Amino acid sequence: MSAHFLYFCVILIRKSNTKSYAMDLSVSYLGLKLKSPVVVGSSSLTASVANLKKIENSGAGAVVLKSIFEEEIYNEYRSILEKEKDQEFPDVRFLDYYDYKIKDDNIKKYLNLVQEAKKELDIPVIASINCVSSWEWGFFAKKLEEAGVDAIEVNLFILPSDFDKNCSEIEETYLKILAKIKDSVSVPVAAKLSYYFADLASFVKRVSESGVDGVVLFNRFFHPDFDIENFKIVPSHVLSRSSDLAISLRWMSILSGRMGCDLIASTGVHDGASVIKEILAGANAVQVVSSLYKNGIEYISDMLEDVRAWMEKHEFEKLDDFRGKMNQVNSPNPAEYERVQFMKYFEGKKYDLG
Repeated sequence: MSAHFLYFCVILIRKSNTKSYAMDLSVSYLGLKLKSPVVVGSSSLTASVANLKKIENSGAGAVVLKSIFEEEIYNEYRSILEKEKDQEFPDVRFLDYYDYKIKDDNIKKYLNLVQEAKKELDIPVIASINCVSSWEWGFFAKKLEEAGVDAIEVNLFILPSDFDKNCSEIEETYLKILAKIKDSVSVPVAAKLSYYFADLASFVKRVSESGVDGVVLFNRFFHPDFDIENFKIVPSHVLSRSSDLAISLRWMSILSGRMGCDLIASTGVHDGASVIKEILAGANAVQVVSSLYKNGIEYISDMLEDVRAWMEKHEFEKLDDFRGKMNQVNSPNPAEYERVQFMKYFEGKKYDLG
C-alpha cells in the first residue's frame, strides 16, 4: 500500500469526522425576528434611507431611527418666544400657532422618514422618542404606529439636578411616560435607560414589569467639558470607547434571567468580541453606533463574521446555545459580578511610586 494512498485515506477520515456548522445568528427581540443580533442604534447614521439600506445590506438585524427630541422642539419654540418678548403686547394666538406649527413640522418629517424606511427595508424599523416629560408622546406614538414602525424605543434621561425633587419622584416620572406611551400603541415598546439610579437593579426590574417589551442598557448622553481658552462649554467624549463595554456587561450579567422583558446592550459594543460577550451575559441583541462612525457601516459584516468564526471554534450552532452562559444566575461564583474594588487586581503587585 503506497504512502500516497494512506495519506488520502487519512484525509477522508478527518473530513468525515469534521462536523459542519451552519451558523444561525437570528434572534428574537421585542417579539421581532431579527436576522442578526446587531441593531444599529439611533444616530445620524440612521437619519437617511440611503444609510439605512447600506446598514441592512451589511447584515444588521434592525435599525433604530434617529431620535426625535422633545428638547429640540421645545428649544425651537423658545427661540420664537425670545423674539417676541420685547413686544409690548405679544399676540398669544400667534405664539399658539407657532407652538402647533413647530410640533407639526417636526412630526411630519419624522413620519416621512418612517414611511420611506418601511418602504425600502425588509428588516424591522424601530422609532426613537427622546423625552423628559409625558408631554404629547402618547399621541405621537400612535402616529408612529400608524406610519408603520415595528417598535418604539423611548430614550429616557432626567438629570437628577433638581434639589427639590427626590429619586422616587424622578422614577415615577419615568414610569408615567412609559405607561402613557404603552397605553397608546399595540406595537412593542422598549425603554432606553441610564445607569444613574441609586437602586438600579430594583428600578430596572420595575420597568421590566411595567408592561414594556424591552430595556436598553444603557443610553449615552452629552457630557460637558470646558474650553479654558475661550470659556465655552464643549462636548466631551462624543463617541463611546471599547472600555465603556464594562458597564453594560456587568449589569447585563446581573440583570439577565431576572427581568420580565428582553434586554439589549448598548454603549461600548465595538467589535465581534463585544457582541459575543454581551450574548454570553444574556443580551437578546446589541446596539452599535460609535464603532460604525469609526470603521464605516460595512464593519457590521466584519463583526458578524467574527461571531461566526468564534461560534464555529466553540461548536455553537445558534446564539441561544450560549446566551446567558456567563450571567450571574448561571455563575458558580455570583459575587464576582458585584466586586467593585481593585483588591484582587493589585494583590501581589509591586509599583515604584517614586
